[in-house]
Amino acid sequence: MAVGGLAVAASRLIACSPMTSVLRTTRALGSWIAGRSPVEELEIVLPRGDREVPATVTLPSGGGKNLPGWVVLHGVTRPGRFHPTLLRFVRALASSKAVVLVPQVPEWVDLRLEPEHTLPTVRAALKGLREQPGVSEGPYGLIGFSFGAPQAIMTAAHQDVSDQLAGVVGFGGYCHMENMVRFQMTGRFELGEDVYRLRPDPYGRWIMAGNHLTSMEEFRHAEDVANALRHLAMEAGERRILAWDPSYDPLKEELRAQLPKDRREIFDLFAPTSDREPDVAEAERIIPLITRAALEASPLLDPLPLLNRVGTPIQLIHGRNDRLIPYTETLHLSAAFPDDHRVVSTITALMEHSEQVGRLASIRKEISEGLKLLRTLGRLLGSV
Repeated sequence: MAVGGLAVAASRLIACSPMTSVLRTTRALGSWIAGRSPVEELEIVLPRGDREVPATVTLPSGGGKNLPGWVVLHGVTRPGRFHPTLLRFVRALASSKAVVLVPQVPEWVDLRLEPEHTLPTVRAALKGLREQPGVSEGPYGLIGFSFGAPQAIMTAAHQDVSDQLAGVVGFGGYCHMENMVRFQMTGRFELGEDVYRLRPDPYGRWIMAGNHLTSMEEFRHAEDVANALRHLAMEAGERRILAWDPSYDPLKEELRAQLPKDRREIFDLFAPTSDREPDVAEAERIIPLITRAALEASPLLDPLPLLNRVGTPIQLIHGRNDRLIPYTETLHLSAAFPDDHRVVSTITALMEHSEQVGRLASIRKEISEGLKLLRTLGRLLGSV
């Protein structure tokens, strides 16, 4: 996220918002801009069923009574719940006088697309949140980032979870797996009849192939290629430098040299050197195959079958220039809900996965985008 127009737009928001929402929003905004938060953090352990998982509880300094509660799911990322941007967001959220619990999903930290762990993690997190001193009896809010966004929404299709929720928020999620894979391979995305292109962050396709290259019959024995691509993704997650940066080229060459000659071509498709892009014709051939194989191996990667069972209000937020998942996926996801479902979507130029958001073209544009994002923040904080 960027703070460009937020401070300027804050006064306009205050003039037209309920006082409780204004106070919460002002506290969160002040914390986000300053990068400092009057919060306390403690580490706990949650029994997930198959294993115990660590979690971080963040609460306002000095505590309080009957505080709103939030559960936040991180995405598929090496830092997990300790990702700096996620930490800053969580601390700003807690500064609004809320209790925020962030469970770790160890499999996602290991860059494994294993959605079957979402539901037990959320159930354990809600129970852990309810047990925290000072937190209200609910209902609570659930937030998912990136891969965690559609996963969070899908948990609300389960009655025992939705009964505890006031709403679900998804940041930067996807709707159609094939759309997302096509963007990651070619940079192409569509909205209606319009076709757009944007250079994609290759981190996404490295994760996809690292998980599901061998799910394809054609490459079922190419585990060495999948491991090499997952290694690249891990390196990118730990360096936190955009995956198209030339600094990864020596590692690509090293990993490629370790592969049998007949498997280097498929490695090159997903991880060409920084001065090249994947072969478009071969990418278009692979996209539906790897998508189908992934969905057959793990049906819970597809949020669409469960959307008509989601009973809680939904807020969706996405960065317009996102290089990992195109913003159109949030618009597609919003449109996929039944017509009578409460879904609010915000597309903003002030945030994206890559954290490379710069200044906008004009102060007027920054104020406009800042006001839009502030209204979304106020709506989010007012929902719980």
